[in-house]
Amino acid sequence: MNSRRRQVHTTRKMAGKRLALSHGGKMKARKQDGFVRVRKSDLEKLTTEVMQLRDFLPRVLNGDLIETLHKARTAQTMKEPLAQEQDQLRQECQHLQSRLDAVQTECQKEREEKLLLREQLRQSGAELQQQADFCSGLGSAAGSLLWSCSASEDTVSRWLADGKLQSFLLVAAQTLESFVRSLDEEAKTQTEDHNSQEHQFVLALAGTITNVAAVSCGRDFLSCSARVLLDTLMRLLELMTPGVFPKLRVLMLMALYNVSISVKGLKCISENPGLLSLILTLLDDGDWEVCLHSLRLLQSVLLEEEVLLLLGSSLLDPDLQARVGRLTSSEQPSLRLAAQQTLEDLLALQQGRGCKRSSV
Repeated sequence: MNSRRRQVHTTRKMAGKRLALSHGGKMKARKQDGFVRVRKSDLEKLTTEVMQLRDFLPRVLNGDLIETLHKARTAQTMKEPLAQEQDQLRQECQHLQSRLDAVQTECQKEREEKLLLREQLRQSGAELQQQADFCSGLGSAAGSLLWSCSASEDTVSRWLADGKLQSFLLVAAQTLESFVRSLDEEAKTQTEDHNSQEHQFVLALAGTITNVAAVSCGRDFLSCSARVLLDTLMRLLELMTPGVFPKLRVLMLMALYNVSISVKGLKCISENPGLLSLILTLLDDGDWEVCLHSLRLLQSVLLEEEVLLLLGSSLLDPDLQARVGRLTSSEQPSLRLAAQQTLEDLLALQQGRGCKRSSV
């Protein structure tokens, strides 16, 4: 290995000397017509040196160096495609960055619009609540005035003469039904407030109907032209949960009782197939006033012979007598007295039916 290095060194040194002699001017050459004149001895020496270099180069340049050069050329060859790919990736990255910036700008814009809409919604909700409060207050005040006016018989007569009572009763029935169906949700959420303007408005509607039924001409009108209203009142009494808003149930029962004072009104109410089952349910109510007015309605039924024939043996139900009998021990004097009178009427009816069967 050392001898090879000495040979390479000697060869390079000799080549250096020859070149120096050539460039030093010792080589006698001159240009003539595009040719160069060189001494034959110098040419032979240069040829010898070239032959020596060709002989020694394969020995000096081993396989590792050749492989390294090959790899260098390969890497140089692959450098340009990689640079192009890198440039393409850079352009795609810039494109994605521009899209990201655009999306972020749009997202920020939408966020600002959403905040603006939310603020507008809050303002609209506040305005709507103000309008609802105003309408509730107006309705409560107007309903209270209407309830007070309906206590006058002359007022009810004028309403009938004007022909506006029918439309009022239709609106009142729809309002009561809508309100009663919403009571279940209020009871579940424990948000029921009987002193609210909405509750007062509904009470005023029911009170006005009760006052209309208290007048003879009003009873006749309800019996003939407002049967839908009477059926609605009985259906709502059946829908209402026991213990929920007893004041409203009392007013509706009073309205039905006032209608039952006339024979025509009593027949109209008795034609409803759910009347006795409704009374039976209300007699077990926890509110004593509801029980009292249920008994009064039952007394009206028991006092009319045609209705007794219509209802038949359903009035002799032992369960009905048992529930009325339990109310005879009530601590409320008026309820206890009404229960005793009703129980006597039921027993008299039972005895009368028994006598008729014996005579037959």
